[in-house]
Amino acid sequence: MKTERSLSVTWEDPVAAFEAAKALPVLEWMRAMIEERLPAPPIARLLGFRLVEVGPGLAVFEITPGEQHYNPIGVVHGGLAMTLLDSAMGLCVHTMLPSGAGYTTLETKVNMVRPVTIKTGTLRAIGKVVHMGGRVATAEGRFEDAAGKLYAHGTSTCMVLPARP
Repeated sequence: MKTERSLSVTWEDPVAAFEAAKALPVLEWMRAMIEERLPAPPIARLLGFRLVEVGPGLAVFEITPGEQHYNPIGVVHGGLAMTLLDSAMGLCVHTMLPSGAGYTTLETKVNMVRPVTIKTGTLRAIGKVVHMGGRVATAEGRFEDAAGKLYAHGTSTCMVLPARP
């Protein structure tokens, strides 16, 4: 029995969006993505997640898992939680940086604690800065449902990249 489904994904030029964002203070740039004044990055469009909240040392993404996120054993692939936690933990570090500076993930560890299915509903990846140094920052993250039930949690170490001229 063939029950084929399809998914269409569109996005805007990520380089153009990045160039436009460089002129804004970091939190304003991120809020512009939340308000859709600037486009979401292609990875967010591809997987179907969205930035919903930012503040100093905080970043929150939401996703409603769908069939397209399933693995061969009938649950959402753990890589979805890993991707959202990596995004939330990295972006919360980015909120603490001056305009033009950046970061890159050096290491991320994620523990899955229960399976996710399409019945789970909307999930939030919440990243919070633990330590903000001049060269290295650390963050922690939670992947939870609307009631606060935990599905995964993690930690991340990021290297701070200075602003480029």
